[in-house]
Amino acid sequence: MQLFLRESEVLSSERILQDIVAISQFHRIQGSKELVEAVNYIEEELSAWGVSSRLIRKKYDGRSWYLTLKSPIAWDLVRAEIEIGEHRLDSSRTPLVAMAHSPSGEGEGEILPILREEDWEKAEGKVVLVGEKWRKAYKKANESGAVGFIAYRKGTGNAVPYIGLFLSKDDLRWAKIPALAVPETWANEIIRKHLSRKSPRAKFAVEVEIKDRETLPILYAKIGEPPYILFTAHICHPKPGANDNASGSAMLMELARVLNRLWESSFRFGFAFLWVPEYYGTQAFIEKHAEIEQYYGVINLDMVGGSADRSGSTLMLVRTPLSNFSMLSGVLEASLSLANMGARKSFSGSPLPVLPLKASSYEMGSDHDVFNFFGVPAVMPITWPDRFYHSSEDSPEKISRETLEIVERGVLSAALFLAKAKGKELQRFARGYAMKYLGELAMERTTEEAEKLVMGGLARDSEFLGIELGHRFEKEPWLEWKVRGGISSEILREKDPALAEKFEELTADRMTATHLHELLMLGEKLSQERAYGALREEFGSVDEEKLKELVDILLKAEVIEGV
Repeated sequence: MQLFLRESEVLSSERILQDIVAISQFHRIQGSKELVEAVNYIEEELSAWGVSSRLIRKKYDGRSWYLTLKSPIAWDLVRAEIEIGEHRLDSSRTPLVAMAHSPSGEGEGEILPILREEDWEKAEGKVVLVGEKWRKAYKKANESGAVGFIAYRKGTGNAVPYIGLFLSKDDLRWAKIPALAVPETWANEIIRKHLSRKSPRAKFAVEVEIKDRETLPILYAKIGEPPYILFTAHICHPKPGANDNASGSAMLMELARVLNRLWESSFRFGFAFLWVPEYYGTQAFIEKHAEIEQYYGVINLDMVGGSADRSGSTLMLVRTPLSNFSMLSGVLEASLSLANMGARKSFSGSPLPVLPLKASSYEMGSDHDVFNFFGVPAVMPITWPDRFYHSSEDSPEKISRETLEIVERGVLSAALFLAKAKGKELQRFARGYAMKYLGELAMERTTEEAEKLVMGGLARDSEFLGIELGHRFEKEPWLEWKVRGGISSEILREKDPALAEKFEELTADRMTATHLHELLMLGEKLSQERAYGALREEFGSVDEEKLKELVDILLKAEVIEGV
């Protein structure tokens, strides 16, 4: 693998940084014209490098469904401003002051922090201040007669948080009041004054353009012949959005440029590249345009420019779920580890890692999810946490060039290893990674079901890689996932609002949502008892009672059905 790491030196972190700066100039809210302009920029750059791409135009109209997600409205910010005492903020400083998809409006009023549920009884004629569950709170503010809505997010300090409403056309029947965001420091001061009976007043204005439709842009490029290793990154998010996710989008551009030069007909894989609005674009792509059977695996690049010193980050590799086991996880883990070795030495002279690096069990949270739901093993390198996440402070100067170099070289060397390594080398690596993976699990719990799933995953790997390893096992599913995609309360609300409410309550812990989706993937291969057993082997402690309630909700909503 060292040989392929040396080949990856052709990548340019300088070019990636330049593209991060360029993409960060666009306010890339889903449903906005600047999201389209950012994708046009990437398309033009690819063309200049001789990379042929295809722009797929879907639509944001607030009505269209992409699998389990309803399109948000077509929305552009014109201007926004808020004044609270001596504090003033407007969209010329940061467009995040207007919550994404907020209606137009202006007004003023006394600020009412919502600290207890009973505070809503006093919301009429007030400007409410809310620090969590913003979309649900925004609807309640409209229903309670509030004249304005202010949001903040804990942990953001002086930064303005990015908070989106993702309103549909139906939502515009009740969504009337403007929604703005302020720094946590402002919110803390407002709450202190409120508790001392000196509640400040807010004066605000939001002007937006809500159109009938806007292009939902999906940019797709291919190099070489199938089967493909697919690289993907989401291009959306607010200005500047440098790490999230101009970094992944720019790195994807550089990978396309370099692999367009490196690819040879002797490679066992071609390469495909996908720039999408997060989730909505991926689900729209998979629904009508993906070549699922031709994808060996997916590497999703999301937030690849953070660092421990600048943003408090660890470089994480989110592995495939056990239901979709693939040596792809191990290859990327090994190549990132090699790329992460720096000049510093241990006391005996061995190289030390530059960044904290951790390979983790499957977690949901980005576009790798959707490919896994459709049976394509997908992994994600990501720097997390990031103290500038979803805020006005996620700017290009905080990007770590060192991290970019580690991730880009790790990703490219992994792709080259899979495309060019000899069969015996691949076979040896696959066997070693399977033993490592199962060994990690076995130190804490049994691996009876995991061993079968690993062997099944290796059998799939072997078909693409031309090696002989693993074996298929006979499936005995207990469910069929009928309405496939990220399960949202939106799709459940179409069936029964009460089911949607219960679903939201039970999945408030995001890890529960991960366990649920993995249970569905396991349930299409294993019996009910064995699927729960495999879930325990993969994650350790899981709340089975809560999961059974959720499965019952999905059965009632006909998202899944028993076999």
